[in-house]
Amino acid sequence: MISSHLLQSSEHSVYPVGTSGPTTQPKKVLVTGAAGNIGYALCPLIAQGDMLGPDQPIILHLLEIAAALEKAEAVAMELRDCAFPLLKDILVTSDETTAFTDVDFVIFVGAYPRKQGMERKDMIEINAKIFAGQGKILDQVAKKSVKVLVVGNPANTNCLITATAAPSLNKHNFSALTRLDHNRAHYQVAAKANVAISQVKNVCIWGNHSNTQFPDLTYATINSRPATQVFNKEWIENEFVSTVQQRGAVVIQKRGLSSACSAAKAIVDHMHDWVHGTPQGEFVSMGVLSDGSYGIPAGLIYSFPVTISSNGEAKIVQGLAINDFARKMMDRTAQELLEEKAVAFKICGL
Repeated sequence: MISSHLLQSSEHSVYPVGTSGPTTQPKKVLVTGAAGNIGYALCPLIAQGDMLGPDQPIILHLLEIAAALEKAEAVAMELRDCAFPLLKDILVTSDETTAFTDVDFVIFVGAYPRKQGMERKDMIEINAKIFAGQGKILDQVAKKSVKVLVVGNPANTNCLITATAAPSLNKHNFSALTRLDHNRAHYQVAAKANVAISQVKNVCIWGNHSNTQFPDLTYATINSRPATQVFNKEWIENEFVSTVQQRGAVVIQKRGLSSACSAAKAIVDHMHDWVHGTPQGEFVSMGVLSDGSYGIPAGLIYSFPVTISSNGEAKIVQGLAINDFARKMMDRTAQELLEEKAVAFKICGL
């Protein structure tokens, strides 16, 4: 039953949607910044079952700032008009406590964007305060089993801030999105080799979701053949790395807006694998809490190759040999994350 005050409130509203379909208990999925480009592309994918599966009913929580609440209401209207069988309810709100209460999954899409003339440090300082505040509320009202994915940039550092501000929650249930870079890298390999995407396995992304990230082909295969035997070293270490690192900037240059549908697809891929697990013998890229593996300072949110069990436990792949080029690239992006952490934690007093 839907409370009447929710329907009448100017701060939030609930939209009843499907009344029939699977009898499995619905999962509550929160998307912040839901009225933005990524949110608009993402919500239909979640509602149709791409993220949690074709038999899992969904209740969507859409969080927006007050100034964008009407746009979020419009997103909810369109979702209703899609008549998704799995979508049971939609909550639209600008109140963070309401949005975070009892959620099973949180996708932090919303963040203060880097604007023209703004230094990355300035963006970090603004977002540090936002994500620290949201982490505290998350800690108080979300389910203790909640899984959190941070997309809003700087994603790795925002994720670390949020996890630190939520001390009662499992830090291994926080991750940052580098699946977009992972997917971009897989496409570049498939295109260069002129093969289907499905034939490319185990490309991985190390480090930060920024232009210091390291896309690595050392353990990648193309139709079971090592990628390092298919491509020459010059292409791997120069054109391939640079193209993946700069792909987002090129999209912005050409489109005038940041990646949206590709980001939405990457979010769904990330969460689907985090819930259902990775195929045997394959790994994916996730920004997760470093435990010191591969000499990366413990306590950073750093993108590693991971495998995920069928019960949703992500583990860093161990035992990969690191050559001199990879070591340099991995340390460079780790240093950037250490610098971001220092700025953010000073601002938040963490």
